[in-house]
Amino acid sequence: MKSLQRLLLQRLALVALSLIAALSFAQAQDYPSKPITIVVPYTPGGSTEILARLVGLKLEERLGKTVIIENKPGAGTVIGSTQVAKGASDGYTLLMATPTPMAINVALHKKLPYDPATDLIPLVMVAGAPFVLVVNPSLPVHSVRELIALAKEKPLSYGSGGPGAPHHLYAELLCSMTGIKMTHVPYKGTLPALNDVIAGHIPLMFSDIPPLIGVVATGKVRPLGVSTKARVAAFPDVPPINEAGVPGFDVSGWFMLTAQGNTPRPIVDRLHKELMAVMAMPEIKQQIAKLSLLPLDTPSVDEMRSFVKSEITRWGKIVTQAGIAGSQQ
Repeated sequence: MKSLQRLLLQRLALVALSLIAALSFAQAQDYPSKPITIVVPYTPGGSTEILARLVGLKLEERLGKTVIIENKPGAGTVIGSTQVAKGASDGYTLLMATPTPMAINVALHKKLPYDPATDLIPLVMVAGAPFVLVVNPSLPVHSVRELIALAKEKPLSYGSGGPGAPHHLYAELLCSMTGIKMTHVPYKGTLPALNDVIAGHIPLMFSDIPPLIGVVATGKVRPLGVSTKARVAAFPDVPPINEAGVPGFDVSGWFMLTAQGNTPRPIVDRLHKELMAVMAMPEIKQQIAKLSLLPLDTPSVDEMRSFVKSEITRWGKIVTQAGIAGSQQ
């Protein structure tokens, strides 16, 4: 009797799996049948939104459906990221993610409402992002070494796009590697923080490159160093921080388009294929270069999932080194 029951259960399980597979295939065949939304977990105007609009426009052309960009900032990207991670698994709501929602928040938040390793699935790598350490021109420093020396003499503050944002962690990493102390002033996005550096309300910050292009050229901020070991084309005369007084300093951000973790694999594969085609377009590559971002090779979906897990580990170590692990609720 038990053997018969076991056999019946196995057959029911096979039937259920077959029905699920058939339903997923049907969904993929019909996909997309309505507009797609790309959630940007930051305030308007930053690199994340710029890239989302750039990629979204080309995806819209390929799929023949409207792609809507929705800014959903708050709680250090947790609000917008949770909306996607805990939302419908139908492929109609995507997230333009960065290391903050995909890796940093795991170490930074004691109770993160989603698991980026399982609740979000990568679709494509969009670009890499070097950062630049900039100061208000009134600050009497012209190099990273001079900034470190000044910070040891008097209290300084720095701005960031929010708790756990790369701007925040890079500054804390700089502090931990040099023995200086600075006060963190969080903002709701890169642009508000940068505007206050320009206005002189705060003396310095790390910023991604696109918002800096015009303000550096007009002398509104002074660049001291780039976060990567390699120089960046936008500011060829600005040395890497690694060479400018802090050996071993080498960090950068990245942008990744993701979907809800349980999205049917046929839809994930369709989106991956279409987005790969978008990223291969010469005009997309040119636009990424104009933004002074770095093109990134996109591995398979499963390889990107492994990359996310490795980034969770890497950023966890950086957050711990900076002394801010588990600092958020």
